[in-house]
Amino acid sequence: MTSLIQRCELAKQAVTGLNTMATYGRLQRVAGLKLEASGCDLRTGQRCQIETTGNRRIEAEVVGFDRDRIYLMAVGKASGLRPGDRIIPLNDDNGIPVGPSLLGRVIDAVCTPLDNKGPLLTNEYIPFDGETINPLQRHPVTEPLDVGVRAINSMLSVGKGQRLGLFAGSGVGKSVLLGMMTKFTKADIIVVGLVGERGREVREFIEHILGEEGLRRAVVVVSPADDPPLMRLKASNLCHRIAEYFRDQGQDVLLLMDSLTRYAQAQREVALAIGEPPATRGYPPSVFGMIPRLVERAGNGRTGGGSVTAFYTVLSEGDDQQDPIADAARAILDGHIVLSRELAEFGHYPAIDIEASASRVMPQIASVEHIREAQRFRRGWSLYRHNRDLLTLGAYKAGSDPQLDEAIRLLPVMTGLLQQEISESADFESSLASLSSVWKSKT
Repeated sequence: MTSLIQRCELAKQAVTGLNTMATYGRLQRVAGLKLEASGCDLRTGQRCQIETTGNRRIEAEVVGFDRDRIYLMAVGKASGLRPGDRIIPLNDDNGIPVGPSLLGRVIDAVCTPLDNKGPLLTNEYIPFDGETINPLQRHPVTEPLDVGVRAINSMLSVGKGQRLGLFAGSGVGKSVLLGMMTKFTKADIIVVGLVGERGREVREFIEHILGEEGLRRAVVVVSPADDPPLMRLKASNLCHRIAEYFRDQGQDVLLLMDSLTRYAQAQREVALAIGEPPATRGYPPSVFGMIPRLVERAGNGRTGGGSVTAFYTVLSEGDDQQDPIADAARAILDGHIVLSRELAEFGHYPAIDIEASASRVMPQIASVEHIREAQRFRRGWSLYRHNRDLLTLGAYKAGSDPQLDEAIRLLPVMTGLLQQEISESADFESSLASLSSVWKSKT
């Protein structure tokens, strides 16, 4: 009996060392972004390689299937493909490298360093798909977060674990505002996702807006506009996964993603390529399902853990606030900050439109006196702006409306509270003091 057991053990060791049979497929069709293959056993989301002429290999990912046809999409640049190229399945990778060595680094969507600082030195890896937290186990938003911007601290107070949208058209200062929050926010870790933006802006953001001080405690994930859509999708998910990791370590994380619109556009490219019908303004239904799944990954962790406070930029095409992506984001987020082109043209920076902006958690984190003063400020600011044309034409007679008279008198002070230099930091306490001092002004 003992001899039989020993022989079985020896046989087991011999079999373990043998190479297992691999199944290869063949490339059958290329139609735009969609690659069609057959003959291989692959599942959705699995990676593979396409072996082209000269043994060059292009990485791809399974995005769908139809009967025996597998739909692939290239992760990198796809060129030089021919009918019959071999499809080689890849085993699941080891996961995402994480740890303190990520801080100060700039990486792409597949964790390849872009900053010429050498490889990521870490032995810790986590799976790409994070754990879904039971909503009843999440810690509620109860503490204010100091973002260093006076207009936001005083009028649109942000709480730890809140998710907000930064709604703006092109050229109204959203990148500058993101840079200010990156440098001035009192958070342990900052994760920045630059998704689908111009490649030229990446270095400018890192060197001139983020700066050396901001980069020291930040992780920057980059996927510029010329990346394939899968890379842009991966970059969006990667920056959330990294933020989740640091949150689970008990850290307070600030997540800045620029932009949520480019994420939606990348999913639109993928979905339309594999035949999903368009719904609203060319966006297929899957886009409106993926946005909530992405956004819900941010927020507070379990009670006693860390937090992920997230800002998502949302590009409003033609400054249209009813754009379908802007509308979907506004419905799922915990607040929205709207940047006004009109204010930007007047040289008012940051160009935050206080009337159109709102923070849904402000009543939970601000004192009664703070909320009362913010509401009084809103009334005065709105009253002036709604009557500005009358004042310009000289059609208003002083004394006709005491509240408007007060708003006119306090306009310079109110404007000063809302404006801020890019290098100026305004902490939470000083922001509240500035708000309280508006009504004490003798201007």
